[in-house]
Amino acid sequence: MAARRSDISEAVENYAKAIYAIQSRDGTVSTNALAERLGVTAASASGMVKKLGGLGLVSHVPYKGVELTDAGERLSLEVIRHHRLLELYLAESLDVPWDRVHAEAEVLEHVLSEELEELIAAKLGHPTVDPHGDPIPSAELTIEERPTKALADLEPGARATFVRISDSDPEMLRYLADRGIAPGDGFEVLDKQPFDGPIFTRFGDNVHVLGGALGHAMRVEVTD
Repeated sequence: MAARRSDISEAVENYAKAIYAIQSRDGTVSTNALAERLGVTAASASGMVKKLGGLGLVSHVPYKGVELTDAGERLSLEVIRHHRLLELYLAESLDVPWDRVHAEAEVLEHVLSEELEELIAAKLGHPTVDPHGDPIPSAELTIEERPTKALADLEPGARATFVRISDSDPEMLRYLADRGIAPGDGFEVLDKQPFDGPIFTRFGDNVHVLGGALGHAMRVEVTD
C-alpha cells in the first residue's frame, strides 16, 4: 500500500531518516540500532517499524533487518534535503552558528513546503553540500556520497582535506569552530599517538591536537 501524504507524520519522517542513515552506514538496520539512534525503547521502535511497513515505506529482509522501500528512500531523501538546505540557509543567510543549525533544522524540516524549499535552493545557488559537508539531495532526490576516510585512519605525513563531520554533536562543532577549522580546509598529519590517542595536525600555520573521538568523527579526502 502506498502511503498517503496525510499518513506521513513527523515521527514517520524521523524514522525514515534514521533508517536511511543507519542503512547507509552499516547496511543492516536492526530494531535495537534504530531505538538507540532515536532514543526510544526497542518496543517503541518495533511498533513504528510495523507502521512504516503498513505504509509501504519499509520491508523486512532476512538477515538484514529493516530496509527502506523505494517509496521510503524517496521520503527520507526529501526530509534530508529539507534539513540540509535549512542548515545552510540558517548558517549563510541568518549567521546562525554551525553548532546550532542542526537543532533548528530538525524542527523546520517537517513543515517546509516544496515551494519554499525551491526558493531557498535558488537563493543559495542550488548547493550540493550543507555547512557540515554533508551532501544535499538534488531536487530529483538523488544524492552523491563521495568516499571519505576518518582522520583517525591517516598516518603521520599524510596530507588531506577535511570535508565532512556529523552535525549531531554541537560540542564537537563548537570546538572546531573555536579553532577556525571548517570543511574545505587542508591539513597535514604531524604525529599520531597509539591506542586511539590524540592526533597532531597542522591546519595552515597552526598546529592542533585532536582527540580520538574527533579523529573518528572528522571525514577527510586524502590529497597526498
